[in-house]
Amino acid sequence: MALFGNKKEGGLMDVIRCDEQEYLVWKWRPSGPVNSTNKENAIRYGSSLRVKNGELAVFFYKQNDGTIQDFIHGPHDQTIQSANFPILTNIVGAAFNGSSPFQAEIYYINLSGNIQIKFGIPYFDLYDPRFTDLGVPCAVRGTLTFNVTDYKNFIKLNRLINFDLEDFKNQVKDFFQRKAKSVIINASQDNNLPVMQIERKIDEISDHIQSKLKSDLEEHFGVNLKRLDIGTIELDKTHAHYLQLKKITADQQTKLAEAKTDIEIENLLETTRIQRKDMELGVEGKNFAVHQLNQQTDVLKTAAQNLGTMSNIDLDGGEGGLNASGLMVGMGIGSAMGSQIGNQMGQMMGNMSSMPPLPPVTMYHVALNGQQSGSFNLEQLKQFIQSGQFTQNHHIWKEGMAGWELSGNVPEIAMLFSSVPPPPPTI
Repeated sequence: MALFGNKKEGGLMDVIRCDEQEYLVWKWRPSGPVNSTNKENAIRYGSSLRVKNGELAVFFYKQNDGTIQDFIHGPHDQTIQSANFPILTNIVGAAFNGSSPFQAEIYYINLSGNIQIKFGIPYFDLYDPRFTDLGVPCAVRGTLTFNVTDYKNFIKLNRLINFDLEDFKNQVKDFFQRKAKSVIINASQDNNLPVMQIERKIDEISDHIQSKLKSDLEEHFGVNLKRLDIGTIELDKTHAHYLQLKKITADQQTKLAEAKTDIEIENLLETTRIQRKDMELGVEGKNFAVHQLNQQTDVLKTAAQNLGTMSNIDLDGGEGGLNASGLMVGMGIGSAMGSQIGNQMGQMMGNMSSMPPLPPVTMYHVALNGQQSGSFNLEQLKQFIQSGQFTQNHHIWKEGMAGWELSGNVPEIAMLFSSVPPPPPTI
């Protein structure tokens, strides 16, 4: 009979279990010689089924309306009964008292094991986004690790009978290497990543490939890409295009360093010019009061001379001679004006003497590219710190110091660095 066959088929009650150490899919077969598929798949109702933790036992029943399945998750160690097999209830009837064998294929799937594959992508041309005509040979080697999580999708996509793990691994590896090669080439172009820097970006490239290919492996093979580790990204450093790119990159870095140095020197010179202008304005401010007094003195002096001339004018209309009335008027006015000048000078000198002396300004010299620059005050140094032109690694000297010191070791300079906020985040 197609379903139960001869009562002697299947022998005694079986112990169904998997004792393999390393496997992904394993088909259970009864012990002893196997002469036919029917005998191999004849399972006696009441046999013992053992499924360890992390394993899945899959029962395939072939029926006229198609193949149906039962899934038993570990840990499980019980006899086969319809209560544990919802589909089996409709297959084993009471008329047979549960003693006759039933036909089923049993497969164990390892859900806890990780399958590791070493891969190597042979040399292919990688193009620098700045120079798309200079292809540099590149090879990639690493390891990918996958497991099975969505077992229903895995069963749907893969034929379990005669499943060969090595053949399956080769299929996954070939698919992965072809896809990963395309991802690496596009990553260099899409992210504007120079070829000369790609060897230093192994971790970023690994994460990028994993995010791109994870869904592809699930869709085509039903496996979960758990981890991807690129061990090396190797460029052919003897290739003419690599040597040409290396020279171009070195020249660009030299020009960039020279331009940066020129900008820093120009900024320092401009700051020095501003400092000198401020100092000149400060001196003029101090001398402004004296200058104002000199101007008023000249005005009063001229007035006094005019009054002196008035003393020679005859009140009766004549000229020459000493006129007592004019003299008295001139002396009175001159005395009053002299008194006014004296009061103003006294007041101005008093105000100047009452002003506290200006505190001494400490000036600092900075060593830049082996040359001495400055001198600069603390406010100017603070501005240099904010613009990134002056760091704790610059040497500094002021009057009284025995020699040049790193700016971070001078207490009053070190305080400036702690008061400067860090640069804003890059958006």
